[in-house]
Amino acid sequence: MSLVAVDGRAVASLAPDAWRDLERRHEERADAMTRAHRERAARGERHPVMDFLFRYYGYKPALLRRWHPGADVILQGAGDTERSSWRWYRRADSAEDLVVDADGFRGQKAALIGGIHALLVATSRRRPRFGCFGLHEWAMVYRSPDIRHDIPLRLGRAATDAVVESSDLACTHFDAYRFFTPAAAPRNPFPLTRDTQLDTEQPGCLHAGMDLYKWAVKLGPLVPGELLLDCFELARDIREIDMRASPYDLTDWGYAAIAIETAAGKADYGRRQQIFAERGAGLRGCLIEIASHTSRRTPKGPKDIPHTA
Repeated sequence: MSLVAVDGRAVASLAPDAWRDLERRHEERADAMTRAHRERAARGERHPVMDFLFRYYGYKPALLRRWHPGADVILQGAGDTERSSWRWYRRADSAEDLVVDADGFRGQKAALIGGIHALLVATSRRRPRFGCFGLHEWAMVYRSPDIRHDIPLRLGRAATDAVVESSDLACTHFDAYRFFTPAAAPRNPFPLTRDTQLDTEQPGCLHAGMDLYKWAVKLGPLVPGELLLDCFELARDIREIDMRASPYDLTDWGYAAIAIETAAGKADYGRRQQIFAERGAGLRGCLIEIASHTSRRTPKGPKDIPHTA
């Protein structure tokens, strides 16, 4: 890698062999991460834990496989490759070289990037809280004849409701809270809304950590491939613990329960939650740095962030 000056600023320049190697290794890592999902999809099968990331966020495995170097990185000799037809790439000083059109992307998506930046900064500045114990999944089935997943409840209906009634709900994540049953929602210490999300999102929340994958995708080619896959990997690991701590019996799927209705289960969940918060803090900081370069429009709040995939 070498440094060159473009438009008055220093940017990195990668020789063809170097960036093609990075691209290849990225594709291999992405393929390994999504292979089981793709094989299940080909057979028409669904996994209640690991397929969630693709259903809920709506991003296809092919998106993970596409490597970007990030902003201010010239790819030497890429001008005659398929990448030259990709959106948000432009010719560098040499017609043979390509670079991410970071200014064009930021200019067109300034409100989106500004909203993401505001949410991530607000979250990072808040003290992490670790007392929810994954009860959001329990609140989603509380006193309801319906369940969100076609899996039996581990403790049965009455005992599941009793766990909620004997516990203090402490959800801070709107996109989890909005699935609470009508009976469970008032049990949260305060109602959550999209408009107050900047005031409640906190870094100890597993779902806030999982959403880092969504924000990395929405920041598009500004995000280097390694960071994107790191965010997906965190989301994948969080999803497993999220469901193991849920009221569902996942024994047939090979998952041992984290019995949060017990003191030992609560301690186990809290320990894992802190580890995820530490992992998420580093990734969140990287995304904040990437998003911080956009200041064309000051976001007014969460409404500036599209929450659909």
